[in-house]
Amino acid sequence: MATAFFLLPALLFAALAAAAKSLTLDLERGCQRSCGGVNVPYPFGIGTGCFRLGFEIKCTDNMPVLGNTSDNIEVLSLSLAPRPEAKVMLPVAYQCYDSTDYTISTYNGSVDFNSAGVYRISNTRNELFVLGCNTLIYTSSGPNGRYAYTYYAGCVAYANDTHSAQDGACAGVGCCHVDIPSGITDNRMRFTSGGYWSHANQTFCPCDYAFIVEKGNYTFRTANLRMDGRRTSMPQVLDWAIRGSSSGSSLSCAEAATMPDDHTCVSKHSECVDSTNGPGYFCNCTQGYEGNPYLDNGCTNINECERQWEFPCNGVCHDTEGSYDCKCHPGYESRGDPKEIPCNPKFPLPARIALGVSIGVFFLVVVLLLAFIMHQKRKLAVHFEMNGGNILKKVIGLTIFTQKDLSKITKNYSEILGNGFFGKVYKGTLPDESKTVVAVKSFIKVDEERIEEFTEEVMIQLKMNHPNVLKLMGCCLQLDVPMLVYEFAANGSLRDIVHMNKRQKLSAELRLDIAIGSAKGLSYMHSQEIRHGDVKPDNILLSEKLIPKISDFGLSKLLKLKEIIAKKVVGCEGYMDPVFRNTGVLTPKSDVYSFGVVLLELISRKQTVYGQSGSLIIEFRHIYHTEKSGRSMFDDEIVTEEDILILEEIGCRIKVNLIGLYLELKLSV
Repeated sequence: MATAFFLLPALLFAALAAAAKSLTLDLERGCQRSCGGVNVPYPFGIGTGCFRLGFEIKCTDNMPVLGNTSDNIEVLSLSLAPRPEAKVMLPVAYQCYDSTDYTISTYNGSVDFNSAGVYRISNTRNELFVLGCNTLIYTSSGPNGRYAYTYYAGCVAYANDTHSAQDGACAGVGCCHVDIPSGITDNRMRFTSGGYWSHANQTFCPCDYAFIVEKGNYTFRTANLRMDGRRTSMPQVLDWAIRGSSSGSSLSCAEAATMPDDHTCVSKHSECVDSTNGPGYFCNCTQGYEGNPYLDNGCTNINECERQWEFPCNGVCHDTEGSYDCKCHPGYESRGDPKEIPCNPKFPLPARIALGVSIGVFFLVVVLLLAFIMHQKRKLAVHFEMNGGNILKKVIGLTIFTQKDLSKITKNYSEILGNGFFGKVYKGTLPDESKTVVAVKSFIKVDEERIEEFTEEVMIQLKMNHPNVLKLMGCCLQLDVPMLVYEFAANGSLRDIVHMNKRQKLSAELRLDIAIGSAKGLSYMHSQEIRHGDVKPDNILLSEKLIPKISDFGLSKLLKLKEIIAKKVVGCEGYMDPVFRNTGVLTPKSDVYSFGVVLLELISRKQTVYGQSGSLIIEFRHIYHTEKSGRSMFDDEIVTEEDILILEEIGCRIKVNLIGLYLELKLSV
């Protein structure tokens, strides 16, 4: 009996060693290490034998999800260093009421993603948001003590009516947010209702919502007070750690060091770090090394000499194991460590002679430089005059930037946003108090015959003053090709969010707001006798708050006021009305035709080249003719019972406008 008692620990350690060896063999044999573009490093893993207990990842329809849970919790990213984190999508908690304050639907947000105790919701990387109009919601965590839980975190949101809350403002009116404590292990929320917190006769705000979201990843919008909580989730950052051992208890680094067969920091150059969010520990590679500390030989040497932005050296760099050496070049010396203090040349006699020669050369260079500067000034003056500067400098309200101003605004043209109608578009920041962000675009090269055309175009754009038309902030005329400075649209073009970023959800309300704003911008242009001539998703930009801005008045560059026939037909084939394409006759109704195509793209989220016919317009007309409805082409994301009537109305008007306008335009020629 005594022999068996002493053999038990030995057998236990042998079993652990065998399990570790088996895992190492599985990793060497090859485990799937990515899913849906997300890297899955050990201790995470996909498939039997490829992960540590509690760290399973499942690859479902090419989407990584957390294992050990009945809910499909999507994983956005997994990281080992510098902090052990997992970014996931967790659902929103909600509770909805009828006009008598009776609860008609509720979900507290609880998700069993932590059955193995691996994860804690990061208190430093997330914050708690509460949305509602007479609302107190809180979350809690920790063992009981004086009260049922150790921590409580929540806040109050109140709004008197639908006009009280403001987009972007979350200070208690319709929206509030607070930091959360450490140790939270679940997404569960607790709602306060009834009594003082009555929701009776509150139809303008029928639901309460609460969610924990990664800091900087959510901005309040009043439309969210009526969002569909069942279909909404938010990105959240989880802290993870090695929290379990073979004995079933959570270990610190000091305790784990006494159990080498169960310690996970196995790489030769790894170190153990105690978790700051809950019990347990995690592993890092030691200074001078990087990689995966949870694998044998997973931490490898960093070549610091190839990363001098991180590891500076003012002389000759030589990589060493776990560090690097830095010495001055021959003939140079430093008054300290060359890693921190620059190397300066020593000054023997040949060096002094060389210095004298260098000074002479320097003065020669200065003379040549002054001559070059004078030449450049004359060149700038010529460009200014050639680009209509003598005319535009008299225009009231137009800011004319110098070449030096523009270089400073764009940080020497370092950040390219894309390509505009005539050239590259750069991001910049104006030197005003609010540090206004702008977009700087190249214009067409101006010669003597085009001075009048260019100056008229600038004045046309300058007088465009409407929230849905991209505002011209100024111009620079000292360059070979003039540059125009516009307000910045932070969310890119309508094409970007409709076609390029398919994962971004676009509610019916948001699409309708974009359509209405774009229509207002076009209507304003037409009221100013300006025809756009190139209406398409690329030329509808979106601000930070997704407000549409009409940009690139394509053919206004080619038409003078009151003219209707363009000298040159320019535009995008899929959006151009047939009459303008064939005759050059451009009227406001031509823009309306193009805008109808844009609306069709917006509600279908399909591109103009589509279907068997190769044309979205023809395909839509065919389906409408055969099915008496365009519903089968509508985007599934917005086809709901509450939205289908307005979508059908929009589809019907698109059909009537595209066909009717074509016939009307043709008959008017």
